[in-house]
Amino acid sequence: MAATSTNVSFTGSIPEVYDTYLGPLLFEFSAADFARRVAAAFGRPGKVLEVACGTGISTRHLANALPDGTEIVATDLNEAMLDHAAKVNGDLPGVTYSQADALDLPFEDESFDAVVCQFGVMFFPDKAIGMGEMARALKPAGVLATNVWDSFDKNPVVRVIDNVVKSFFKTDPPRFLEVPFSLSDVSEGRRMLSDAGFEGIDVAYVSELVETADHALPARGFITGNPTILEIERRAKVGVEEIVAAAAAALHSEFGPAPVKLPFQEIVYLARKPSA
Repeated sequence: MAATSTNVSFTGSIPEVYDTYLGPLLFEFSAADFARRVAAAFGRPGKVLEVACGTGISTRHLANALPDGTEIVATDLNEAMLDHAAKVNGDLPGVTYSQADALDLPFEDESFDAVVCQFGVMFFPDKAIGMGEMARALKPAGVLATNVWDSFDKNPVVRVIDNVVKSFFKTDPPRFLEVPFSLSDVSEGRRMLSDAGFEGIDVAYVSELVETADHALPARGFITGNPTILEIERRAKVGVEEIVAAAAAALHSEFGPAPVKLPFQEIVYLARKPSA
């Protein structure tokens, strides 16, 4: 992930909490779908750059889905995320990890056959520069695959939790959860890709119902598995456990008693760099 005032702080216990609570809920279904789409578009062994790999869930699915002989360079700004990814994934054939800022990729022009970025673009401080860097690193006719979350309305679990968190703060509430769900305008997504020189832009909506055994699990994940927890602690007005309990109760009220399936929706973009 590229540096901003908030997401640069995916440190300490956040990567482990993120992986434990949000991984099964959000990222496993998405990463599996994403990897299948990349494999279908890619079609042959080659060199792949993964931008903003986080805790490596997408990396693992890509390694399993792409043809044998594919090399994957998985990057993230946050060393803590990379360390966790390398630890949980173990030795994946063809995968190496490298710290890198998405806005200043340390790779030569036209170095990769494909560039992929699962849920990273929303965090780029300058999205035009980030898109340009991914285009620069791609070979002509190379594949770009990226996805973003749809709006709060299409992801009501997060809307409910975000409302609960903000309700505890009369002024200056934590707002990090708005960021991952801030690029739901498909016309804006298409424009960013087109402005970066990509063509053949394909858009797909991916919806999934994911079961949770306990509403406290998504509540804890969305409150403590990202910089929201740091925003709460800096304000020091209320205990985190009180907010988690309130969020779990709100989810119970909204979706009924657990176990229950919770709805999520993302937007996937596939595009290519022109061949000449």
